[in-house]
Amino acid sequence: MSNEFAQVGKAQYLMLTTFRKDGTPVGTPLWAAPDGEKILIWTVTDSWKVKRIKRNPDVTLQVCDMRGKLKGDVVVKGRAEILDAKGTDRARSVISKKYGITGLIAIKASLLRRGKSGTIGISVVPA
Repeated sequence: MSNEFAQVGKAQYLMLTTFRKDGTPVGTPLWAAPDGEKILIWTVTDSWKVKRIKRNPDVTLQVCDMRGKLKGDVVVKGRAEILDAKGTDRARSVISKKYGITGLIAIKASLLRRGKSGTIGISVVPA
């Protein structure tokens, strides 16, 4: 894993940028956690970012705050993959460990509200 990719993975919030069919970038601030050579993200299954990743797995990651204000100028390119149920469980686990009680509460509340299939994990590796 490159040093920049590893540093971005340690941030509190990441801006995940996916791309529309016409190439327009769409950024979303998210929780994310490093897991070995990849960064795991957890999101709503039917979100547009998931649909865009299925069509085009090229993404960028940047450090941001919870509102999406970018911090610094480091942009890393990555390849995203939508995870299966086992991978999604791993993403939930890694993210809840990183974010402590807040992460655990958010994930448990989401499971109650949406069920297991209502959210999905995304894995990003360096491009």
